[in-house]
Amino acid sequence: MSKDVILGAIRRSLKRGSLPADQAAMLDGRIATHPRHLIPARSRLPRAEQIALFIRNVEKEFGTVERIPDLAAVPAAITDYLAAQNLPAKIVMAPHPELQGIDWSARPLLALEARRAQEGDQVSLQHAWAGVAETGTLFFPSDPARPATLNLLPDTEIVLLRASAIVGAYEEAWDRLRAERQDPMTGGWMPRNLMLVTGPSRSADIEQTLELGAHGPRRLHVLLVEDEPARAEAAPAG
Repeated sequence: MSKDVILGAIRRSLKRGSLPADQAAMLDGRIATHPRHLIPARSRLPRAEQIALFIRNVEKEFGTVERIPDLAAVPAAITDYLAAQNLPAKIVMAPHPELQGIDWSARPLLALEARRAQEGDQVSLQHAWAGVAETGTLFFPSDPARPATLNLLPDTEIVLLRASAIVGAYEEAWDRLRAERQDPMTGGWMPRNLMLVTGPSRSADIEQTLELGAHGPRRLHVLLVEDEPARAEAAPAG
């Protein structure tokens, strides 16, 4: 069913015709220009402080972060984390080129499968497209290389994120997403789905008691690759 058919059915049910030309032009202009909403001042920081803010907000939302120097440090960091959490060295991994390009041979006991998650998987390794400092939120656009099931089914989710992919505010992430590619039919582009993850899954719906893992992973661990070393050195401790 086309968009015009759907919108036509809605107009008929509302007993309303097409918008007047001036209102239609106003809406078209708003869609084309993507005007800014109010941006919190807490995200307007020097670069190193933005990264530090992102880390604090992840930890505030019950996630954990480990800063690593490069991709070569990923296998050891994952092995150490799994051991500390008493988790099996078996991981379902996103089939993302950056993850698949890592040399895993130094940790032969790590069992990795690049696929979607399924029932029974305990640990996933996902690739984050971006992080937002103002809330500690991770962006996961729908993509065959980033299966959404990895964010939902396993009890523990490990996420690889580059420091260079952290932005201050949501608006900056939307700008980057729109600029990433163009759809030849519309001139713009947005993914079919975009999952925003802020900390592990949790709920306090029942008797106001916080329960981790209510609708997804109970653990969220971010491996933050320091690919902005000069800026990272200036970041405040803690």
